[in-house]
Amino acid sequence: MEASPYILLVAALLPVVILMYIILRRDREHPEPTWQLVRGFLFGICSVLVSFVFSYPFTQLFIDGYSNALSAIFYSFGAAAIPEELAKLIMLWLLLRNNKEFDEHLDGVVYAVCVGLGFAATENVMYLFNAGDAWLGTAIARGLLSVPGHFFFAVLMGYYYSLVHFGFNTTRNRILVLAAPVLAHGIYDALCMSSEVSDWMGGLLTLALLIFCNELRKLSTRHIRELVVADNNSNFSI
Repeated sequence: MEASPYILLVAALLPVVILMYIILRRDREHPEPTWQLVRGFLFGICSVLVSFVFSYPFTQLFIDGYSNALSAIFYSFGAAAIPEELAKLIMLWLLLRNNKEFDEHLDGVVYAVCVGLGFAATENVMYLFNAGDAWLGTAIARGLLSVPGHFFFAVLMGYYYSLVHFGFNTTRNRILVLAAPVLAHGIYDALCMSSEVSDWMGGLLTLALLIFCNELRKLSTRHIRELVVADNNSNFSI
């Protein structure tokens, strides 16, 4: 049975609100201005449109979808991970390039998460409003995996963005600003999409996806803690 638009909207946005609360709670000692957070979220919404422009040429190569694990991997990176994370990075750069509020290490993650969750919220609304009778299963799966995934990708981007901004401007860190979230996003999508087209390995790939998401959670938690320490320790090094 299809749900009302109000229920669909709540189901789509609830995981976004929870994750936003989690990152803002970590920044409660020196919170960012609300209007800047809203700007970041709106920039994330805009990044959806930008990613469509980047991904369109590649999606035309797979207009009939993907039929095996190899094509699913190519599709995961070319049509999703690379264009989406590039679009988010462009929006994050536009948001922070002259932002005087970007004065703490953790701020890079906070703003990246705002952009990432703006993207995730828009994507989640589109998925749920097009899920029909399967909306509840879609909401649960995306609330537990997809939306947190965008949160983890954003933490990776914001972490390396902060390192570069605050003086750890090594070639490695500059590359990882984009490469780290693209790699994480690409692996995540590749596991999801490959499990859909591989009958005999579907269960194993789903298990691998859950393990991978848990590793991303632990890595993101560690990065956030490092930046919190950096904001309280002038001798921080990486």
